[in-house]
Amino acid sequence: MGFEKHIGKYRLGRTIGEGTFSKVKLAVNGDNGEKVAIKVIDKHMVMENNLKNQVKREISTMKLLHHPNIVRIFEVIGTKTKIYIVMEYVSGGQVLDKMSYEKKLNEHVARKLFQQLIDAMDYCHNKGVYHRDLKPENLLLDSKGNLKVSDFGLSALQKPNDVLNTRCGSPCYVAPELILSKGYDGASADVWSCGVILFELLAGFLPFDDHNLMNLYEKRITIPDIIEDEWFQTDYEPACVSECVKNIKLDDCNVAFDSVEEKIRESKIPKSSSFINAFQLIAMAQDLDLSGLFEEEQDLKKQKTRFGSKHTINETTEKIEAAATDMRLSVEKINNFKIKLHPKQMMNRCSRSYFDLSAQLIEVAPTHCVVEISRSAGDLRTYTKFCESLSSLLEQKSGLTSSQEQEESKDVADSTHL
Repeated sequence: MGFEKHIGKYRLGRTIGEGTFSKVKLAVNGDNGEKVAIKVIDKHMVMENNLKNQVKREISTMKLLHHPNIVRIFEVIGTKTKIYIVMEYVSGGQVLDKMSYEKKLNEHVARKLFQQLIDAMDYCHNKGVYHRDLKPENLLLDSKGNLKVSDFGLSALQKPNDVLNTRCGSPCYVAPELILSKGYDGASADVWSCGVILFELLAGFLPFDDHNLMNLYEKRITIPDIIEDEWFQTDYEPACVSECVKNIKLDDCNVAFDSVEEKIRESKIPKSSSFINAFQLIAMAQDLDLSGLFEEEQDLKKQKTRFGSKHTINETTEKIEAAATDMRLSVEKINNFKIKLHPKQMMNRCSRSYFDLSAQLIEVAPTHCVVEISRSAGDLRTYTKFCESLSSLLEQKSGLTSSQEQEESKDVADSTHL
């Protein structure tokens, strides 16, 4: 429309990241011209899927942490329909992107990133904070190649001698005890994930080829033991941490939800029909054998993006087909819930222009579903463009687009700063 959208003193730019219920946009601070990253969260989707506590936890945790290898949070702005989390902009992208181009890292670079990851986790654990979702997608790189840990949405605070019980994380990186119906130690779980990440950095692929997680469980090393290891100590320079904890108001995150709670009643969805996450699916698998949840020839380097859709399965399928048309892709319907996308022109799999995408739909409610787009081969830019096109189409509501834009404009005027 030819105008730039503002939230408070920030001028919003392009989307640089996307999740199921949120987007991350590049923005500029109008006061000093500095770039920031703003995570834009849809309040309605959060409330409808009972994720309010998760968002509050992410805000509160990130306000507590001040470490050079952890993404900083500067400010939170709440409107009637959105929550804007203003964060440090990390310009180097995800470690996952670096791995997709370089396949594996040399030992010196991998060790440096691993040292910074362990430093950050040691700092968190000493404050009683446990990340529980460490993976290359949540590790960012700054302009100098330094690591920054992000996304504390699944983090937990654990008191001494207590255990955690929530099943969460990503299957390829999660400690196996998180899937069991027993309590677990947050520090030990994070260490497992760090070990998987180190292996992947050095080898270029994940360490496990057995889908039965029960076969993979072993006792593991602790962070103090890792730090004392001779290999780790090579060129190791501990991070210099300066605490800036003045005027931290952890109750401020409640304000972000105040305006929406007056109009939206939190969903009381029965367990049988609640949002299905990866670990509820894993728990359904007999004897924890995951083979039934994956394709026979699983590509461990496959990249995935998930979207929340406020449309029926059929309507969402139509939007996937429309996005495919925009990208000149042919659509192959495997069933009502899975779609394959290919280039219309036949080409060799070794061609740089070849790409292979698939869409998996999971019904959450009659008018809500989750779409998972997977890239098993091909150009990352084509995959990104398709995801951006689909995201735009999923946001459209019949006959409501203009009014929604007007409502967003009003939100900016009524925004509440935290």
